[in-house]
Amino acid sequence: MARRRTDQTAQPAPLVLGNESETYADAAPPVSRADYVQSILRQQILSGRIPPGTPIPQDEVAAQLGVSITPVREALRRLQSLGLVQYETHFGATVAELSRSDVQELYLLRAEVEGLAARLAAANMTADELDDLRHVHQQCLAAADADDVSAMAEGSRRFHRAVATAGGRTIIARHLQQIWESHPVPVSHSVWARPPVARHALDCHQEIIDALSHRNAQEAERLMVDHVQVAIAERIEATTKVAESDGTRIG
Repeated sequence: MARRRTDQTAQPAPLVLGNESETYADAAPPVSRADYVQSILRQQILSGRIPPGTPIPQDEVAAQLGVSITPVREALRRLQSLGLVQYETHFGATVAELSRSDVQELYLLRAEVEGLAARLAAANMTADELDDLRHVHQQCLAAADADDVSAMAEGSRRFHRAVATAGGRTIIARHLQQIWESHPVPVSHSVWARPPVARHALDCHQEIIDALSHRNAQEAERLMVDHVQVAIAERIEATTKVAESDGTRIG
């Protein structure tokens, strides 16, 4: 995996876990302090509020969350095993960052698995599940009209999850969930932050719904594969633009 290369003399921006109005020190840890730290960092990483390549100083996390260094270290080890955090000599822990080739590989994998999920959904999706999918799509359209990038991104995740779980299937859905959670897309890299691209993606969602409603398994699979593959180029372009704007290098 590539990571952001920064000027050795530059001071990294301070890590801020959430909005200024949010405080975690008084929150009750759910089971253990390590669980508590892991849940906070995981949510911040998956939401894109701590972007790829960001250093995660253990002492700062401990101070902000009101815990000692030990649970922070344990939480970071767990996040590393999930692929959300990486360690490098002289840099410590940083939020994992995908290279250009990693992004291509990720989306090719997604295309194959999600295409299969769409093909199976066409044969197994119930009428209620199809209605729920249409409802999710309408919410995405409303979010697009409101220029709500976060709502569109969340709606898209719900759309793809609904297709993957159609007919009570669990194995594909479980593996896709792991892929999505291990490789979160920061808002700055999201295709949903680009209105023309977002509208095209929503049109693709409608075409997938139409194919599913007609039980056209081959068409549903083709549309889903094309939909995910188009996202490869858009994601790489967005990643490259972000890298060029802040002087980092894409590996």
